[in-house]
Amino acid sequence: MPLSIRGRPEDPAVGRAVIHAALDGGVNLIDTADVYCLHDGDLGHNERLVADALRTWHGGRDGIVVATKGGLTRPDGRWENDGRPEHLRAACDRSLLALGVDRIDLYQLHAPDRAVPFAESIGMLAELQQMGKIRWVGLSNVSVAQIEEAGGQVEVVSVQNRLNPFFREATHDGVVAHCAARGIGFLAYSPVGGGRLNKKLPGHPVLRELADRRGVSAHALTLAWVLAQGDTVIVIPGARSVVHATDSLGAADVRLSPEDLAAIDDADFSRA
Repeated sequence: MPLSIRGRPEDPAVGRAVIHAALDGGVNLIDTADVYCLHDGDLGHNERLVADALRTWHGGRDGIVVATKGGLTRPDGRWENDGRPEHLRAACDRSLLALGVDRIDLYQLHAPDRAVPFAESIGMLAELQQMGKIRWVGLSNVSVAQIEEAGGQVEVVSVQNRLNPFFREATHDGVVAHCAARGIGFLAYSPVGGGRLNKKLPGHPVLRELADRRGVSAHALTLAWVLAQGDTVIVIPGARSVVHATDSLGAADVRLSPEDLAAIDDADFSRA
């Protein structure tokens, strides 16, 4: 997302380099969305960037899972819901073209739309899967009850909700535990806080001490904490530079003890 929204690199080559660095480091899941762009006239920007990066990467596309989403719009740069079946059908078709594929690996409802019955949105995802346009169905920004409701219509393989030390509603509301119990992948978005909050991590006394002891950044340590929250948790950190992309890879090698986890759990993470 940071490669396509406000503040994105002006040169597309920078975006390609960031994605290539992640792939070179062993990343095999890329999460995008049609609305990772500036406005409605720019829809699909990130999907096209991802497609270009995969075309030009030396390792080839085999084994790389690309997840995208539908269900939001960007009028004048705003983020608005649109879970109508007709919108999801059209959005999926646009994503297929932007990604340059015949079938999307993982297609996610970006968020429930209060103006549209949830069952209608999910029904369209099931239909798109039956049509062969998507392989797997995922949800985003949902509750346990909504996961269960959707599961009555289609197999849900992933749930993408926010999770970081500043915002822990996914654990408090039971979504992470539910996904673990059901074998559903939990994709943690904004795993280091997002926006200005991630800039607070390096100076956090608990994180700084634990990170220094392991020789990793506070951001990588935070990603390791998020990964430890559940057996099916997958972190999807963003990056605007190669340095940031490669730094995140360090989280895969960090093992936090129960004492380390408790120290982070008990620490204050002010959003002020």
